[in-house]
Amino acid sequence: MRITAGLLWLSNVGWKTPPDFGRSADGCSGLCGYVETGIDDAVIPPWSWVLENIISPNLAAFGYITLFTEFLLAVLLLSGTVTRAAAILGLAQSLAIGLTVANADGEWYWSYLLMAVLHVAVFAMAAGRYYGVDALLRQRPQLPRWLEAAT
Repeated sequence: MRITAGLLWLSNVGWKTPPDFGRSADGCSGLCGYVETGIDDAVIPPWSWVLENIISPNLAAFGYITLFTEFLLAVLLLSGTVTRAAAILGLAQSLAIGLTVANADGEWYWSYLLMAVLHVAVFAMAAGRYYGVDALLRQRPQLPRWLEAAT
């Protein structure tokens, strides 16, 4: 599950293209288009206000934050490093994406709920404890036999 979530985030990194993140003289595409969609097809009005008044005017900064966050999620989940923290971050990012575009035409809102549930499952299972960096970090150093016998 954690590898699937990591691949999901890795596949999402490719269409966030700096430095304009889809904003151009011709209009909006990419991340800019998703922000505009969130403004027009609000899931909840306060989030639409945040998109319009905070994120859209500062799209480059938020674009880099989004790009970094999703790349970091991919790296952490694929490597099994601080998996539970990555799962919480992935849940937050999934909810933010869902709040932005779940009401848009052609979007299947269940996909965003499934993304969120996937991260809850990764958190609940502590997935990095096997076959991941978390497993290596959890290993306790072994005492030498002669010292172990003495204790």
